[in-house]
Amino acid sequence: MPRAFITGITGQDGRHLAEFLHGQGYDVYGMVKGQSNPKAVQVVDEMPFVELIPGDLADLPSLVAALELAQPDEVYNLGAISFVALSFSQAELTANTTGLGVLRMLEAIRMVGGTQSNPIRFYQASSSEMFGKVRETPQDERTAFHPRSPYGCAKVFGHDITVNYRESYGMYACSGILFNHEGPRRGIEFVSRKVTNAVARIRLGLQHELVLGTLDTKRDWGYAGDFVRAMWLMLQQDEPDDYVVATGTAHTVRELVERAFAEAGIEGWERYVRQDPKFYRPAEVDLLIGDATKARRELGWQPEVDFAELVKMMVDHDMRTEATKAGVALP
Repeated sequence: MPRAFITGITGQDGRHLAEFLHGQGYDVYGMVKGQSNPKAVQVVDEMPFVELIPGDLADLPSLVAALELAQPDEVYNLGAISFVALSFSQAELTANTTGLGVLRMLEAIRMVGGTQSNPIRFYQASSSEMFGKVRETPQDERTAFHPRSPYGCAKVFGHDITVNYRESYGMYACSGILFNHEGPRRGIEFVSRKVTNAVARIRLGLQHELVLGTLDTKRDWGYAGDFVRAMWLMLQQDEPDDYVVATGTAHTVRELVERAFAEAGIEGWERYVRQDPKFYRPAEVDLLIGDATKARRELGWQPEVDFAELVKMMVDHDMRTEATKAGVALP
């Protein structure tokens, strides 16, 4: 059976990817940081087939030890300080984990190596936030980077060092430049889940308002379950390369809010939404929309869940979850 090692196993993408790989017949190993990690318990409960291994992207020896234990055919580096807003207040931590963590993992793979006939294949989770103040629309693999946050800057380093190790050492190393991808497993601090969770709570009478920053930014939102298929497909190709993964359509935060309230059966959403400047970023990214032509052509990948289905999925999930937690009946 092929063996896969996933950093960031406790996050949205890690959990989706673990389920997908298990369905493909893989032995799945996931890296967790720290003792008594509460998120690790959730992974064990949801996916008992995953074997958890301790490790830290800030500690090279722990990565070497984890790889020697897992002996993977494929490594998926999804671990990062991934909340863009937090990266402004914890810039050094973001750079060390999200940026230098990629370098450490590449070095660990070089040291462990796999076999000559079957070298370890590496996937790096790059981000559309690398484009930042976009030079062209839509953005593809040739678009120049202009990051607008410490997170985006760290991701650029991780992306570039992956390319460098591929070209310098002949490693099978790919980067997926993923545009926004969401779902019920998204952390509540992210705007998509913040919106759908608040809307569910408002519908159930558990909350009275939704407080946001700007409503005018536009994002290319897809479903995380679709995007992890693209990660796997990249590592199945004869030669490593980098790919944009996106739906090719963009919506404003305002559109997200409108649709979420509509899905919950609430009219007049403006009465419940308040904007607060404290949620504005020091440097905003106004528009991101991806051109995934290369992924469609070379990987045979395309998204299956559209924006409307995604929002409905998230609102329905949050309605059920919040109703159960509060012990109230669904309307």
